[in-house]
Amino acid sequence: MSHNNLILLVEDDRRLAQLVKDFLESNDFQVALEENGNRVLRQAQNINPALIVLDLMLPGKDGLTLCKELRPQFKGPILMLTARDSDVDQVLGLEYGADDYVIKPAEPRVLLARIRALLRRYYQNDPREQEALNFGELCIQPTARKVSLAGQEIMLSSHEYDLLLALAAQAGQILSREFLFNHIYNREYDGLDRTIDVRISQLRKKLNDNPDNPTRIKTIWGKGYLFIADAW
Repeated sequence: MSHNNLILLVEDDRRLAQLVKDFLESNDFQVALEENGNRVLRQAQNINPALIVLDLMLPGKDGLTLCKELRPQFKGPILMLTARDSDVDQVLGLEYGADDYVIKPAEPRVLLARIRALLRRYYQNDPREQEALNFGELCIQPTARKVSLAGQEIMLSSHEYDLLLALAAQAGQILSREFLFNHIYNREYDGLDRTIDVRISQLRKKLNDNPDNPTRIKTIWGKGYLFIADAW
């Protein structure tokens, strides 16, 4: 599945953390627990987990702050645990570099399915996607999951990368929100989820595309998104 099967679970509710730990370990994962936000960055550096499950409400640094600080140094997937009615936290978490979120109270089987999907997607080695894609000053390297623009590496979350690769691999074709959501998350689009829009917005910012009048990743109203091959 990955270079390791170690999950870092950041959760200050000890009973819930132990429940999730036991369940994941019964499904062939190793789990390291951390309950204080101030220790997470060092813990992630020390153990190099395959994936981090990150609660938002923590003593010390909160989950959103941690997400922002982790992303430059941690390349693997980050799965956030968020409150049921907190759209703002969910959108902010995605903007700060989280890859997906699960609403609390988290059903262990749902959490397990999301973890497996993220790891499968992140660590898969599809030979069809090995060749670098070059568009002007933009270079996408699938084997290393690296993106550079004008020689500068662009730091993307794993799902921002997946979205960019999906768009670039079908440059010149309009890809619907439904297609992109299903392609990245391997689940059906419910018509309401804003994660694709958030990620498109983040990609535009990071890739120097004017958010008010984008010329590189265009919105085709009522249809989807279009990657412009010769705009780089």
